[in-house]
Amino acid sequence: MKMTKKLMDKEYWEGKYQNNQAKWNIGTISTPLKDYIDQLTDKNIRILIPGLGHGHELMYLQEQGFTNITGLDFTIVAALEAYGLMNDFPYGSVVLEDFFEHEGEYDLIIEQTFFCALPREMRQQYVDKMSELLVENGKLVGLLFDCEFEQNEPPFGGSKEEYLPLLRSKLTIDVLETAHNSIQPRAGRELFFITTKQND
Repeated sequence: MKMTKKLMDKEYWEGKYQNNQAKWNIGTISTPLKDYIDQLTDKNIRILIPGLGHGHELMYLQEQGFTNITGLDFTIVAALEAYGLMNDFPYGSVVLEDFFEHEGEYDLIIEQTFFCALPREMRQQYVDKMSELLVENGKLVGLLFDCEFEQNEPPFGGSKEEYLPLLRSKLTIDVLETAHNSIQPRAGRELFFITTKQND
């Protein structure tokens, strides 16, 4: 229980970023997400990036001309670290808030290492909240680790067998497969997924 409370604490995550302990930061947008974004044609869709972190996805979407992006995080420390020297970083698109208290309607939510940072016991709450934030036929798209880590702090891993019933509880799974274009250190250890909000 103490770990769950710590992982939901703003100061904990600020310390992680300030001490360079966010081990999942690869320094750029991941290839599977880049390729997915590159095939999107409607630049006006409402997009949410929860657990913004260093903001690589937000910056890439901005550069590609998307006009309705929201980055959500406890803290902007990591984004400031990554883009502090860039005048065009879209700070106005960043909301500092607890994901589980956030309200809004989105056509697309992008998952990149937010799920793996949450306590395992909150995974169903994650899926429930994603479904709540998505409009009808809205999509939750991203990457999940397909491996376990021998540690008591994030990132936390998992498996396809675990994710299938979890996602299906509120979403329709369109794709859930090993990513074919992961960066080399993560090759064979990531699942790319596309899910759609089920009709109520």
